[in-house]
Amino acid sequence: VNFIYQLPFFQGKDTSPVLRTALGGWEISGIGTLETGLPLNINLGGAQGSNGLANSTNRPNVAGSVSTPHTLLDWFSPSAFSLPALGAWGNFPARSVYGPGRDNWNLSLFKSFNFSEARGSRLELRLETFNAFNHTQYQNVSTTFTDSRFGQVTSTYNPRNVQLGVKLMF
Repeated sequence: VNFIYQLPFFQGKDTSPVLRTALGGWEISGIGTLETGLPLNINLGGAQGSNGLANSTNRPNVAGSVSTPHTLLDWFSPSAFSLPALGAWGNFPARSVYGPGRDNWNLSLFKSFNFSEARGSRLELRLETFNAFNHTQYQNVSTTFTDSRFGQVTSTYNPRNVQLGVKLMF
């Protein structure tokens, strides 16, 4: 989702020129990203990870349903998984567990001050925020059964970043 919106404040003819210049003509724009999580590839790792075959990945066995509490330390329940017998392939179906989605908003607020319309010279002030609402967005989950962090979130996207900019065009 993206948008640009000119704020309707202090733009009327009855507004004083000082207020119109200082407080009028501001614009807000943004890009919102809303994504569901991608399927996680749960694999074994270690000696049984490929069953001795090149370019092959083995999965663990699963008994019953896999709960998905979607917490930092327990994105899915690792206790539902077990090692298959040596040389056997695991029975966990592919694309059965999904990773974290994302809800991110990058917003900017800017204003242009015209010096000369004939020459096109102006000054632009800009405030930009990335991850504007600064909520934690999980990124990766450990999917290797032999990893001590199996089922845990291992990284996050960047926290909020704010930058200010000034651009002079002449």
